[in-house]
Amino acid sequence: MLQGAHTAIITPFDSTGAVDYTVFSDLIEWQLANGINGIVPVGTTGESPTLNSAEHMKVIAETVRIVKGRAKVIAGTGANSTAEAVELTKEAMALGVDATLQVTPYYNKPNQEGLYRHFSTVADLGLPVVLYNVPGRSAREIAIETVARLAKHEHVVAVKEAGGDVARVKQTLDVCDIDVLSGDDGLALPMIRDGAVGLISVASNLVPNVVADMVRLALHGSLENAQLLHDSFIDLFEAMFIDTNPIPVKAALAMMGKIEEVYRLPMCEMSIADKEKLRAILAMHKLIAS
Repeated sequence: MLQGAHTAIITPFDSTGAVDYTVFSDLIEWQLANGINGIVPVGTTGESPTLNSAEHMKVIAETVRIVKGRAKVIAGTGANSTAEAVELTKEAMALGVDATLQVTPYYNKPNQEGLYRHFSTVADLGLPVVLYNVPGRSAREIAIETVARLAKHEHVVAVKEAGGDVARVKQTLDVCDIDVLSGDDGLALPMIRDGAVGLISVASNLVPNVVADMVRLALHGSLENAQLLHDSFIDLFEAMFIDTNPIPVKAALAMMGKIEEVYRLPMCEMSIADKEKLRAILAMHKLIAS
């Protein structure tokens, strides 16, 4: 269902700090024109913690409207309150999304039984659920055993692995039938080699054609050619985490003239030194003038 390259799309703001929906539309159209299989709005990269509820749902609604069925829409509707995750997911369902990305509840650090009940409650709504394992953000890992329990639910269809552990792909597929998506551009190829079916990408905000081609080649068995693309762009993939995501990717898009570089506190600009490192990498890849 969710095979391929999916972009964790940024949320652009204008100079007043408001969501710039015109620019947002342009970004999505550019993604689709370059072969991206899915758009993932209001996830980590979309700065969901700084959007209010109305903005959160409007970004999802605009994504569905712009995509018009040309790609999958996997809406970020997770929360650390199960009741809130349920309400957000109900609203997203009504808007016509294809699936929901459900982050591990953060800050309150539930135990594994709590995680199982949380995700199961959301899945009971009937919308396909992508579990989002990101212990670096949430301080809690979804144990393989918990993924296996959840995979028995007909609406839990995939897990996004963003913990930096390639071994979890095979460990997961050895014990259950679920799609695995890499949550890390730099680990997409080894994860696909081990059975992952795609990638939810940050770097594709900048180079959608490269990421789409890399994933497509890997999934069709052309691993050597996929590896060549990976090796050519690994410095760009790694640069997306020179500072906290999505600061680098938004800074890069601003350098490319695609957006205004505007954040909402507590997110803010990266250091001048890091920005110069990023600028040099973009120039080397001819994404900006040198």
